[in-house]
Amino acid sequence: MPKRSSLAFPPARLLLPALIALALGGCQTTSLEDVTGALGGKTETAGKADAKSDMDGLRERYRAKPSDPAIAIEYGKALRDTGQRAQAVAVLEQAVLAHPSNKALLAGYGRALADNGNFQQAFDVLGRAHSPEDPDWRILSAQGAALDQLGRNEEAQQYYATALKIVPDEPQVLSNLGLSYMLQNNLPRAEQVLGRAHQRNQNDVRIRANLALVLGLQGREAEAEILVKADLPPDQAAAKVTALRQLLAKKQQQRAEK
Repeated sequence: MPKRSSLAFPPARLLLPALIALALGGCQTTSLEDVTGALGGKTETAGKADAKSDMDGLRERYRAKPSDPAIAIEYGKALRDTGQRAQAVAVLEQAVLAHPSNKALLAGYGRALADNGNFQQAFDVLGRAHSPEDPDWRILSAQGAALDQLGRNEEAQQYYATALKIVPDEPQVLSNLGLSYMLQNNLPRAEQVLGRAHQRNQNDVRIRANLALVLGLQGREAEAEILVKADLPPDQAAAKVTALRQLLAKKQQQRAEK
């Protein structure tokens, strides 16, 4: 019988958003440069204006050709990146209805469903986005993440293992696998796997945050804080350390209540 993550942790659907908030500081971006951001109001304002202009242009292109799969994929991704998750699902769902065998559309739709909290549907749709004869490691990893959100950690780990056969030591897959072990309260194994991910990509802020959380959960808060502060401006480093401490305190309280 698999270990139940609820013995020491809340369900995956409750824990993972907290990890994302810690790693990304509330942003929807994924690169370290985007997370730290540019200092100075003019640059930041210009960036927002450019993003709005790009979104407006995409919206017009989509309205002109709503049945074009490439445009629907691009528009759906832009909606996801800006936090408009329900709209992304709606756009990609319509496109999939018109092109039910388009694997790129199915992959985008599955990811949008996962973003929107429809994890079982996301898993099912992602399964249609590739085949055993032509597996896609990104989709396998996304399927594993959906299973982790559903609390099916051991099944998720099988998908990560299959993905790692295609791309050994891929940091994104290792990071998801480490989180999966953490959800099972297998902290030493989680640390080992996340440590490998961090070695492969030391610039990924999400991987650092996940590794820091695992270290903190094992009582090694000083190491965790050093990792969280890496390469960040002082104000952002302080904010992430505060978030880490709050998350660890919450975990300790949950354990005490068991």
